Amino acid sequence: TAVDLPASKFGVRSHYLKVRDRASYAFALVSVAAALELDSGGLIHDARIALGGVALKPWRATEAEKQLVGKKADPELFQSAARTALTGAKGYKYNSFKIELAQRSITRALNTVASMTEAD
Repeated sequence: TAVDLPASKFGVRSHYLKVRDRASYAFALVSVAAALELDSGGLIHDARIALGGVALKPWRATEAEKQLVGKKADPELFQSAARTALTGAKGYKYNSFKIELAQRSITRALNTVASMTEAD
């Protein structure tokens, strides 16, 4: 038995970032799965961003994804999208640090993905 999956447009440029307190910990404080579909000039045609470890369940940052589409890949754009992804996030007594950590992680993951080439 086999399952054939169609080729993903995100197969070339995708990245999973797992931020942990210690390497020995299996769970992430924050995790980010990011993927971009870019043309040869760096224009973003489609984007996916998913977050884990920062809420009760993982979620997609669809508003941040929309913010990226149609624009040229750029670190400042990625920082803005990261802020958008965490708009309305509410920290509690011991986890407020995760908001900024998640923003920095999103930015880092998107920068990593944007720098990938088809040869990577």
